[in-house]
Amino acid sequence: MVEVFVERLGLDSSTNSHVVILREKGGDRLLPIWIGPPEADSILMEMKNVRRERPLTHDLCKSLIVGLGGTLRRVQITKVQKSTYYAELHVVRPDGVVHIDARPSDSIAIALRMAAPIFAPEALLTAVEDEDAADELTPSGKEGASADELTADQLKAYLENLRPEDFGKFNL
Repeated sequence: MVEVFVERLGLDSSTNSHVVILREKGGDRLLPIWIGPPEADSILMEMKNVRRERPLTHDLCKSLIVGLGGTLRRVQITKVQKSTYYAELHVVRPDGVVHIDARPSDSIAIALRMAAPIFAPEALLTAVEDEDAADELTPSGKEGASADELTADQLKAYLENLRPEDFGKFNL
């Protein structure tokens, strides 16, 4: 397992789907995961430190974990089967560690709220081999483009540079 972090969120204009881009800590390999709008909003709200008057679902999950005497040790993206990603929350309690099956998008939103590390299998990380593609994935510094978001052009450049064999390795 390799530790990753949320590099940014983007919108895949070809499918109008949100994508969370995970980057290996201390490296350049990426793991893009397509997620739903509510999860994307929740992740972005936490990244931007936006608070609502009432807790959202991921805030409630954090409260439940803490209220039941647990701490989130880590989140693991475990596998991909038939284009579906799987993850686990590793919750430490006084009586041991509990592994909880969860969607990666929910797991990431909870991990961000609890400052827990996120891990992914080495086999799921994709190297950015093209220098121009790598440049497109770094924050551009342009007005309106933040380090937490992938612009439509950056995401398009990244997706255009994916090769068919990049997807083949996800058939675990």
